[in-house]
Amino acid sequence: MLDIRFVRENPELVKENIKKKFQEEKLPLVDKVLELDAENRATIQEAQDLRTARNSKSKQVGVLMGQSKKDPSKLAEAEALKAEVKADADRLAYLEGRETELAEEIRKIMLVIPQIIDPSVPIGPDDSANVEVERFGEPVVPDYPIPYHTEIMESFDGIDMDAAGRVSGSGFYYLLGDIARLHEAVLAYGRDFMIDKGFTYCIPPFMIHGNVVEGVMSFADMESMMYKIEGEDLYLIGTSEHSMIGRFIDQIIPAEKMPQTLTSYSPCFRKEKGSHGIEERGVYRIHQFEKQEMIVVCKPEESMDWYEKMWRYSVELFRNFDIPVRQLECCSGDLADLKVKSCDIEAWSPRQQKYFEVCSCSNLGDAQARRLKIRYRDDEGKVCLAHTLNNTCVAPPRMLIALLENNLQADGSVKIPKVLQPYMGGKEVLLPKK
Repeated sequence: MLDIRFVRENPELVKENIKKKFQEEKLPLVDKVLELDAENRATIQEAQDLRTARNSKSKQVGVLMGQSKKDPSKLAEAEALKAEVKADADRLAYLEGRETELAEEIRKIMLVIPQIIDPSVPIGPDDSANVEVERFGEPVVPDYPIPYHTEIMESFDGIDMDAAGRVSGSGFYYLLGDIARLHEAVLAYGRDFMIDKGFTYCIPPFMIHGNVVEGVMSFADMESMMYKIEGEDLYLIGTSEHSMIGRFIDQIIPAEKMPQTLTSYSPCFRKEKGSHGIEERGVYRIHQFEKQEMIVVCKPEESMDWYEKMWRYSVELFRNFDIPVRQLECCSGDLADLKVKSCDIEAWSPRQQKYFEVCSCSNLGDAQARRLKIRYRDDEGKVCLAHTLNNTCVAPPRMLIALLENNLQADGSVKIPKVLQPYMGGKEVLLPKK
C-alpha cells in the first residue's frame, strides 16, 4: 500500500508501475484517488476553518450577552451570531461525515494500487516471463523409471487419499508410517536449521481477524485462498506469515529489537480455486498442509540484504537434502500487488525432467507495515515504517515429492539424506513394503 502523498507527488511514476505490472485497468484509479484526495484535503481545511470561526463566534456571543444587560440592542446581535454558530455546526457535521466517507473511499482504492516494484525486477506479463538466475546442484535423470509421487508413497503404505476423500473431500490426505515420519523429520530439521541461523522459533495462532487479512494480502489473493469461519471475524491462515506479521500490528518496535527474525511452524489452509494440471494432483496442490516459514521485520536499508540471505537459506537447506534447485526471479506481472521483489526456489523433478516450485521468497517493502501500522523507533528516536519479508523454509508436501524422487533407488528404496537420519531414528534407507 502506497502513501497517498507519494501518489500525489508521483502520479506518472505510479501509472508507469501499473503498466509494468500489466494492470492497465487500474490506471483510472490513480486520477480518481487524486480527485478524492483533493476533495478530502479541501473538506478538512473547511472544517478546520469552521471550528476556528465557531470558537471565535461563541466567545463573541458570550460578550454580547453580557453587554445586553446594559444595552438591550446587543441581544439581537447575539441571537444573530447564535444562528450563525448553529449553521456552522450543521455544516461542520456534514463535513466531518464527508471526511469519513472520503477517507474510506481513498483507502479502498489505495489497497488495490500495486506497490512500486524494485528496478531489478524483470518485466513480463506472467510467470512465463520469469527468469532463471542460478542453478545449484547437477540435475540427474536416472536410467530407471520414477513413479508418480503418490505411487512411491503407496509402495511404503505411506498415504491414503481415498479415505481422506471420504472424510474430507478431494485435496486432503492421510500420511502413514515412515512417510509420515519423514514428513515430520523434514519439518523438525527445517526448524532446527533456522534456529541455527539465529531465528527465533514460534508457533503462531492459526486463525486471524479480517483486519489482519486485509493488512497482509490483496483482496484477490484473499478471495482465492482464505477460508472464513462462518459467523465470526476469523479466517484460517494460508501461511504462518499472515499471523506472524499480524503479531506486530499497531506496534512500535524499539531500535535495539530490530531486526525481528522469526521462524514459524503452522498448518496452512487454502481454497486452491481453479483448474490444475495432472502434475498437480496427489499432494502437490492441496487444501491443508504444514510448513516452516521464515519472517523478517527490519529497517528499510536492510531489507534487500535480508532478501538475499533468505532465499540462499532455502538453497542451502535443499542442497543438504541432495536436491538440485534453481533460483527463478519473478517478473513484474507475476508479483502480487504488495510485493517489491520476489523469487521462487524450484526443485528438480527427475520424473518430469524439469524444475517445480518449492519455496517463494518475497520482499514486501513497507506495504504490510503501512497497512498494519508496523513501525520502529530508530537510533535518533524517530518513528519509521518497517519493511517485512517472508520465505518458505520448507513445506513438506512438495518437499516430500522432491526428496522421494531425487533419492529413489532402482529397487524402489529411498535413501534418507544424512541430515535427516537423526530425525528418523538413525535409519539410512526406507525399504518398500510392496
